[in-house]
Amino acid sequence: MDVQIDRHTADTADAGTIEKHLRAEARDVYGWSNGPGDRYEQHAHAYHKLLYCTRGSIDFIIGDGRTLTLKPGDRMLLPAGTRHAAIVGPDGCACVEGKV
Repeated sequence: MDVQIDRHTADTADAGTIEKHLRAEARDVYGWSNGPGDRYEQHAHAYHKLLYCTRGSIDFIIGDGRTLTLKPGDRMLLPAGTRHAAIVGPDGCACVEGKV
């Protein structure tokens, strides 16, 4: 399975609606946010991670070298075991995520 990205626009899904959709699809749902330029070093998860961006932007750098940018409303399914790092965009970001 490859990383899946669904592009949406911020005006079609507010944070509350996004979280409602996520809770219908995933378990252990929680939200988080980071400041501009914050980084996550390369790592992987033992579960499929489902993530929605609700504010700002974040770049995910996949182990194969691809960079996938998420903006408000975008949805990403990251398969278990997929190596990735992340860099938060210039306006910071907020996301909600859960396990699938």
